[in-house]
Amino acid sequence: MKTYTFQSQSGEETEKLGERLAVFLKAGDVITLEGDLGSGKTTFTKGLAKGLGISRMVNSPTFTIIKEYEGNIPLYHMDVYRLEDSNGDLGFDEYFHGDGVTVVEWAHFIQELLPDEYLKITIKHVTENEREFTFAPIGERYVHVCEEFVHR
Repeated sequence: MKTYTFQSQSGEETEKLGERLAVFLKAGDVITLEGDLGSGKTTFTKGLAKGLGISRMVNSPTFTIIKEYEGNIPLYHMDVYRLEDSNGDLGFDEYFHGDGVTVVEWAHFIQELLPDEYLKITIKHVTENEREFTFAPIGERYVHVCEEFVHR
């Protein structure tokens, strides 16, 4: 599988990366975010929300698991970290195949529930402010998204 790597030097650049990606997304798209605490998952999602026309403040859904935001396309922001030991299905399919874009933080905890195709983004700390983003498209739809993203 081909991957695509991008660098961010600040929180502002991380937001811009998310905002830029939003242009290529449509209802039913699923983005997974993996990275250590403080790596920029929620900051990236804030930019994605801005790019989807969402004006409401976006913050981590750590304790609520799922937050919904209305914009040009709805955004479903999930933090499934607390589901590590859970076997329950919280209706994820309704979100994954719904009318919005779904972002899942800590998605490896629900790997078996993810759809067949999605965009996996891994964020690594390089320095205190610098981050490395690796986009790994799972499925043809996301290969196309990544190619468009790179060439625009």
